[in-house]
Amino acid sequence: MSKKHNENRKQEQLDKFRVDDSGKEMSTNQGLKVSEDEFSLKAGERGPTLMEDFQFREKMTHFDHERIPERIVHARGYAAHGEFELYESMKPYTKADFLQEPGRKTPVFVRFSTVAGSKGSGELARDVRGFATKFYTEEGNYDLVGNNIPVFFIQDAMKFPDLIHAVKPEPHNGIPQAASAHDTFWDFVANNQETAHMVMWQMSDRAIPRSFRMMEGFGVHTFRFVNEEGKAHFVKFHWKPKLGVHSTVWDEAQKINGKNPDFHRADLYESIENGDYPEFEFGVQLIAEEDAHTFDFDVLDPTKIWPEEDVPVKIIGKMTLNRNVDNVFAETEQVAFHPGHVVPGIDFTNDPLLQGRLFSYTDTQLIRLGGPNFHELPINRPVCPFHNNQRDGYSRHTLNTGQVSYHNNSLANNTPKPVAPANGGYQHYQEKVEGRKVQARSESFKDHFTQATLFWNSMSDIEKQHIKDAFSFELGKVESEAVRQQVVDMFANVNLKMAQEVAENIGVAPPQSGGSDVTKSSPALSQENTIKKAKTRTVAILVDEKFHSEDVMLAVRGLQDKGIHLEFVGKKRGEITSNSGNSINADHSFLTVDSVLYDAVYVVGGEDQDLDFQQKAMDFVKEACAHYKPIGATNQGMRLIENSAIANKPGVILEAAINRFIGRFSQAVAAHRFWDREVS
Repeated sequence: MSKKHNENRKQEQLDKFRVDDSGKEMSTNQGLKVSEDEFSLKAGERGPTLMEDFQFREKMTHFDHERIPERIVHARGYAAHGEFELYESMKPYTKADFLQEPGRKTPVFVRFSTVAGSKGSGELARDVRGFATKFYTEEGNYDLVGNNIPVFFIQDAMKFPDLIHAVKPEPHNGIPQAASAHDTFWDFVANNQETAHMVMWQMSDRAIPRSFRMMEGFGVHTFRFVNEEGKAHFVKFHWKPKLGVHSTVWDEAQKINGKNPDFHRADLYESIENGDYPEFEFGVQLIAEEDAHTFDFDVLDPTKIWPEEDVPVKIIGKMTLNRNVDNVFAETEQVAFHPGHVVPGIDFTNDPLLQGRLFSYTDTQLIRLGGPNFHELPINRPVCPFHNNQRDGYSRHTLNTGQVSYHNNSLANNTPKPVAPANGGYQHYQEKVEGRKVQARSESFKDHFTQATLFWNSMSDIEKQHIKDAFSFELGKVESEAVRQQVVDMFANVNLKMAQEVAENIGVAPPQSGGSDVTKSSPALSQENTIKKAKTRTVAILVDEKFHSEDVMLAVRGLQDKGIHLEFVGKKRGEITSNSGNSINADHSFLTVDSVLYDAVYVVGGEDQDLDFQQKAMDFVKEACAHYKPIGATNQGMRLIENSAIANKPGVILEAAINRFIGRFSQAVAAHRFWDREVS
């Protein structure tokens, strides 16, 4: 049989299984025609999702099992151990034991992650970041599974597989990796306008954070606090970094992915190893149930925030990450989070996205961790004892003894036995539910643009420019002109001028109508209003032979006293001799590091700095300048900068007096960026 004949036979085999879904009617995997694929089945339009929704369960189960072998989303992650300390008792609002006594400490495990990319993707993708926290409480594990953005793309979990299918690499060619800048994602956005608010966040600097230590975390969904008397409050959860909320710029982010795709995990690991423990304050927003309908948004809508100016964030505790993992696979990769892992006093709401996650997470862990016993892995085991009649299954660690594995029973005196709520047994909040079984969405969920405009109004001028640039980059990668046009027409409903400028940049017709009459803003949303500190920032010191030892060592000690981390960079790694015969070791050479890996640059130079050093140092400095970073120089370094075009730009500190330099430069480092260079 000829080789050509074999190839033809194989092609014929494959052709039998090739399916083209375009132009077809939708059905389940059993061939049942589907009438509705936007909404899960609920008890009333604002009611909980029903278990009998076989279509939702089939769709979500297939989605949960379609990645081999890594996580469906959040595959690229890094984690650390720590502790949570309560500042203020929450007893009036919740009976959760770990939130009762001020000063109480609870061990935690936190995993940060990107969402769309595979396990091997770069960490500086424009993407949402996962922020998942496991509290090991005495009442059981409580998982707060959140993101660094407080809203989400969709309102109903029925749409989650569609969203991820759209943002993942396109299935016909597997391109692009860890990127939303392609046709299918933006086609999804344009045809699912509930995405508008989240997309504004994703196009902002929030989607390219400087580090895990410098980004906020949010529970996203509305949950319930329930106190001992059974009174409930709606609650949203916040993590606020003590170092403030800071980001990279897009050109810098892309270069970091090439220079060091492990940039974020390395930053977290090294910070903890250095004793610069990341700290996040824990805050809650609370709304009494009777006040839930007094706002201009639905409190259960996951595409909406509760503006902090309307519902203040009450800071109630602090989390400190103080220990790195011992084994990345055993801990970071095997940890299993689930929004359904709750403790008494914390309950759910009818948020339809949350309702679907309560099903999906268990299903996902079953396939990813090989069966139903993932709770027995060391990183997932609660610190309190646990007993039930569950037995056997893949990877069972527990050696259960005895004859009985069911309830009710008499052979084991009916144990393990249920526990009354008064003694710590979990009891669901008793909410009245009534309504017809429907696949529908509440009218109160149908405003998709007001808060997107609120977000835009809240941005500083430079943040607005970055959003327009991000839209222009992302949509500029979209091949379909029709999709590009649909997107700018859609976002004209957020801000007409913004949409028109983006349209000009991407080669489509600027929309002529749209706009919004929303004038409200929320200063809490702008990163320009964040905390700004020099502590833990990293500075590259560019040094050459015969540097001025006394001044440099004085500057180094002064900057280190401010909590700044310093690394020497030279033409080669190793010993560099000063003008007095002393020497330092260069931590890196120009070949192995780049300005994008640092927060600022300090140019020292040396008496023997040759043309090669001058050229490499100026390339380093110019890139830092282009990314609006602080630049400082003393001694011979001043001469190098003074002869360049950047000498008089904002944030460039040229100072001969070392004590004055330490003060001025550390202030510049704390400022993070000097956006005035945009227009100078």
